[in-house]
Amino acid sequence: MEKSCSLLVHFDKGTPALANEIKEALEGNDIPAKIDAMKNAIMLLLNGETLPQLFITIVRYVLPSEDHTVQKLLLLYLEIIDKTDGKGRVLPEMILICQNLRNNLQHPNEYIRGVTLRFLCRLNEVEIIEPLIPSIMSNLEHRHPYIRRNAILAVMSIYKLPQGEQLLVDAPETIEKFLSTEQDASAKRNAFLMLFNCAQDRAVNYLLTNVDRVSDWGELLQMVVLELIRKVCRTNKAEKGKYIKIIISLLNAPSAAVVYARPGTL
Repeated sequence: MEKSCSLLVHFDKGTPALANEIKEALEGNDIPAKIDAMKNAIMLLLNGETLPQLFITIVRYVLPSEDHTVQKLLLLYLEIIDKTDGKGRVLPEMILICQNLRNNLQHPNEYIRGVTLRFLCRLNEVEIIEPLIPSIMSNLEHRHPYIRRNAILAVMSIYKLPQGEQLLVDAPETIEKFLSTEQDASAKRNAFLMLFNCAQDRAVNYLLTNVDRVSDWGELLQMVVLELIRKVCRTNKAEKGKYIKIIISLLNAPSAAVVYARPGTL
């Protein structure tokens, strides 16, 4: 039975020799050729080929690459390959990937850390994710805001998995503390969004505790505040009065976030 697919890209599968050409290019030291080979492998995978013979080659010759484009293509490859068997069990060879992902999460290059964290937002296999939890959480304290922003998104995505609350027991409390000290607008918005989606009571508490500062928050965060107010007011009509002061603050704010609040939605 054919699997459903949300993305279909036309690609001429060609002959079996193409797989051998890809393998040879991946084993070489020519970076542009390696990039083209990874693109061809990904296109074949998207069109239904499995290419099991390439996995070990990619582990040996692609994983160690420091090239940003190669690493980005590697993560795309890892996203689309089958990581489980017919019974839903994670394939043993996926353990080889865990160490590489852990190394990437500790990499001195911010780009590699960031794209790896974004990749983890699209990963559902708990057996692969669990060993990476300490490295993911440590990135919440990274000096670069790009890393912190993506670390929060990874935490949110993992926490929303069926077993996420067991994997990240203290995540809401950790993110709430993060929110109180973070200065980067995008990272702050992501932290509030995590609480909004995963621990709404904490998001509401943070909002009401800091109600006098809402007008100074950036537009990114104010937009999430509006979504939270809509949600709370839809489920509890008696709470509307409590948020009037916040709406007035947003109306007087320098940003234009409030104009996105559609009439009749509060």
